[in-house]
Amino acid sequence: MTTAAYSPRDAAPASAPIGWLARAENWLDDKGKGAWIAAMVLGFIFFWPVGLALLFYMIWSKQMFKKSCRHSRRSHYGHSATRPSGNSAFDAYKADTLARLEQEQEAFEAFLKRLRDAKDKAEFDQFMDDRAKTAAAEQETREGEPA
Repeated sequence: MTTAAYSPRDAAPASAPIGWLARAENWLDDKGKGAWIAAMVLGFIFFWPVGLALLFYMIWSKQMFKKSCRHSRRSHYGHSATRPSGNSAFDAYKADTLARLEQEQEAFEAFLKRLRDAKDKAEFDQFMDDRAKTAAAEQETREGEPA
C-alpha cells in the first residue's frame, strides 16, 4: 500500500480545469513576493508590455501589499503544521508538541517583557538619582553664594 503525495490539483473538481495562467499565479504566490518582482522585471526585459501588465496586476490585486515576509513564512509553515498526516498517533504527538512550543514561546515573550521592564525601571531610577544629585548640587551652590 502506497500513499500518494497531496497536490492542490487533487482538491480541485475535475470539471474545473486550472488554466496555465492560474497555475502560474499559484506558483508565483507559493514562491512569494520576490518571484512576482522577478517575473515583472523579466517581463520588462523581454517584452515591456508584459512587465507593465504584471506591474498593474500586482498593484490591482494588492499582491505587493497583502503579506509581509514574516506573515508569509508563518502561513507557509503553518499550513504544513496543521495538515493532518493520516496517522492519528503522529497527529496527536504533533498537536501536543505544537501546543507545548506555543506555551514556551508565550513564556519566553513574557520573560523578555519582564527583562525590558526591569531595564526600563533601572534606567529611570538612574535618571531620577542623577537628577536628584544635580538638584542637590545646585542647591548647595546657591546656599554658598553671598546674598
